[in-house]
Amino acid sequence: LAQDPQQSAARAATLAWLELADAGDGAATYNAASKRFREAIAMEQWTAALRSARERFGPLKRRTVMVVRPPEPGKDTPPGEFLVVVFRTEFGLRDMATETVTLEREADGKWRVVGYLMR
Repeated sequence: LAQDPQQSAARAATLAWLELADAGDGAATYNAASKRFREAIAMEQWTAALRSARERFGPLKRRTVMVVRPPEPGKDTPPGEFLVVVFRTEFGLRDMATETVTLEREADGKWRVVGYLMR
């Protein structure tokens, strides 16, 4: 079966964004994120949070896409088109972690990160 082109585009956008995060470039991840993301948090807060999380997890060793799916429906879900990409990730200080990246398809048709969670 052919892969869904929207999911492929979302996955590519996610991996490009994660490359910036892996390089420790908080400002670039912020600037590449969705408008909704940038409206929710100041750049200084975001870069500090990303730096802190990455220091606790250590450098990236390996990342595998587990699933690309729509978000769970909920009453607090804003209008728009969203996808969630979940990774099983190995970091230098954590052998088994989960990264969850939520993307929003913006008005220009591009997928951009609106949420990032490391566990």
